[in-house]
Amino acid sequence: MADMLEKSNKSQMQRNPDFKINSLVQLYEILPEQERLIVDVLTQIIKENLPVKCKEKISYNVPFFYGRRGICIVWPATIPRGGIKEGVLLGFWYGNHLIDEDNYLTHGTNKQIFYKIYLSVDEIDEQAIVKLLAEALRLDEQRSPLKK
Repeated sequence: MADMLEKSNKSQMQRNPDFKINSLVQLYEILPEQERLIVDVLTQIIKENLPVKCKEKISYNVPFFYGRRGICIVWPATIPRGGIKEGVLLGFWYGNHLIDEDNYLTHGTNKQIFYKIYLSVDEIDEQAIVKLLAEALRLDEQRSPLKK
């Protein structure tokens, strides 16, 4: 039954570009189990390592974390327009400015957003992510806030 619901919600999203996810709970309801687990682990790592002043919101139907500006985004393949066919993408908005000593992130076709795609929870390297989050936060604190 849950499988049918996931497929129904996914096809509804693909047919209706105005479909809007408003919460993590709603997102989890439509994700396949493997993606749901990866998203859950990644969002927990991010929440535990960003200061309280940083916020989380659902934007583009996925979890988006920001301080003065965007820090990172967690994009499951189930959600359209993410550019990936499987797994979950962890993207850093200003990845092109990060010092990535371990070359952990992929430098795809986007000049600004660098990312890592996870196909299973076992691939998640918490230490590498924490290091990159600290670097992204350092950069974010140097930037002026976005004008509202």
